[in-house]
Parts: sequence; C-alpha cells; structure tokens
Amino acid sequence: MHRSRPTIRDVAREAGVSHQTVSRVINESADVLPETRARVEAAIETLGFRPSAIARSMAHGRTNTLACIAPNLTDYTLASVIEGAEIEARQNGYFLLSSSANDPEAFRALVDELVGHRRVDGLIVINPYMDERYQAIPENFPVVFVGAKSHDKSICSVSLDDEKAAYDATKHLISIGHRQIALVTGPMEEDCSRDRSAGYARALDEAGIPVDLTMTIEGDWSATSGQDALLSLAEQGRLPSAIFAQNDRMALGVLHTARDMGLRVPEQLAVIGVDDMPLSSYFDPPLTTMHQDMPRIGLEATRMLLKVIDRLIEQCSQMKLSAQLIIRQSTCNKGGD
Repeated sequence: MHRSRPTIRDVAREAGVSHQTVSRVINESADVLPETRARVEAAIETLGFRPSAIARSMAHGRTNTLACIAPNLTDYTLASVIEGAEIEARQNGYFLLSSSANDPEAFRALVDELVGHRRVDGLIVINPYMDERYQAIPENFPVVFVGAKSHDKSICSVSLDDEKAAYDATKHLISIGHRQIALVTGPMEEDCSRDRSAGYARALDEAGIPVDLTMTIEGDWSATSGQDALLSLAEQGRLPSAIFAQNDRMALGVLHTARDMGLRVPEQLAVIGVDDMPLSSYFDPPLTTMHQDMPRIGLEATRMLLKVIDRLIEQCSQMKLSAQLIIRQSTCNKGGD
C-alpha cells in the first residue's frame, strides 16, 4: 500500500509537541528548549520527514526563487545565458524560473505576477531593448539586466563589451588587407547593434578608412537578413571585399548567398560574425567569429543579483565581458580555432 509522506503534524504527534514547536525547530528558532529540540529532531529522523523548502524560505521572508525574463526561450544565445544563470542559482540554493515576454505589455503583466505577488526574490531581465520596461519593476526590487546598456547608474547590468568586440572584428579584417568592409547590423533600436556599429566605425577611422553608410545594411539577426544584405549590395554594384555581420546567423546567410552567387570565400569575400555558435565551425567554410561566453554572462548576472538581494553591494554596476577572436577559414585560407 502506498504510504503518504509524513507531515509536520505527524512529527508533532511523534514528539509530543505542537506543530508550531516543530515549525520553530525546522526554522532554527532559538525559542525552543534543548530537550524539546532533541525530541523533535529525533521524530524527524524516525519518520523520515523532509521539510518543505518553500515553507522554510517563506518563514525567513524569502522564496529562494529567482526569475529570468527573456524575449524568447528558443534563441541559442538567450538559452545559453539562462543555462549559466540556472547553474549558478542552483549552486547557491535558489530555483530559477524562466519565462518570455517580447513586448512591454506582456512584460508588465509578468512582472506584476512575479513581483507583485512576491513569488521571487529577484529578477534577471535579458532585454536587448532598454525601453520603458524597466519602469515596470518596482523601485528597490532586486534586478539585473543582461545584454542592455543602462544609462541609469542605479540599474545593474551584465553584457558583452559589444563596442570592443566589433572593433576587434573589424581590425582583424583590416589587418589582412581589407579596406572595403560592409556591415550587416542587428535592429538599430537595440543597444548592442548601436555599440557594435560604433566599434566598426572606430576601427575604420583609426585605419584612415572613411565610413561609407551605403555599405551598412540593417538586418534582424536572422540568416535571411544576411542573405538579403549581400543581395542588396550586389544589386547596387557595391560588392565589398569583406563583410562584418553582427551575429553568426546573419553571417551564415551571407556565406550561403555568396556560394549561390559563385563568390569564393575568403578569396573574393571574407566574412566574420559574432557569437561563435556551436555550428559555426561547421559552416562552409568554417566561420571566423567573435566568441562570447554566454553561460558566463548568465552566471555573472546571477552572482550580481544575489549580492543585490543580500545587500552586499552599495551601488549597482555595469559589467562588460570581453569577446575572443576565433579565426577560421571564412577570413583566412589557413586558419584554426
């Protein structure tokens, strides 16, 4: 016969005390006599009672739960951030809930449910748009933004150093002899797209290469937009010798279309991306890219959030992590990881 799990009242009957006394023992209250505590602990061991983690945390005024809100839960880079955040949260005794909200109204509703009903102790917001959404989070509630540059120094954030990543990518193309370098951006309403565009422009300026705005095409992070960008440049008769795509998926679209057009990569067109997706080294040819450690970004965001929750930092900070140049055959005939 199936036996139900013992309850706090079962422990109380076994120890001959009230269930309130058992609760005080579980929550390590000092207001319990040593002999009473010993009887309760013996009853717990005898019955194999396991206290509810949620009940214990609530007794201490916490849920021991964090939430991560992302634009979606399917994108590789976002999922990698969440994975890193979850591992760090679990190692510190916290659960991590993940949910998606891709517009301000949905975001506000989700925050109201999670924060307004005190279901979580803190939020990680993966948010490429630094719009009015952050205003939906109650003042003084622990929150860390990921992938968004904050102009408000009271908001904590962790992100890739996008400007430096783009600068290094463009410098690599310049160092191997390219001067006609086109740029395929992400949506320009996003901080990271603007920062990567700034890094691209800085590298050209330092090399004495004028920035040609007709060589900049706005994409939407998809492979299709990378394909459309190369086709647009070809239709204008402005094929460059190299293309810097602001993420690997758009770079893949460029590579695929270049092959269809009969362009040899890298001899006629060099291509570099950002992210270092797991399949980047299997592209044809393997893609030169700027590797960003997405799990570490999630880990650092969780560490920062826990410090905010525990009030171990007096003011928020903006942490930026560096990217690493990974040279493969899409920019050099002989390259490797």
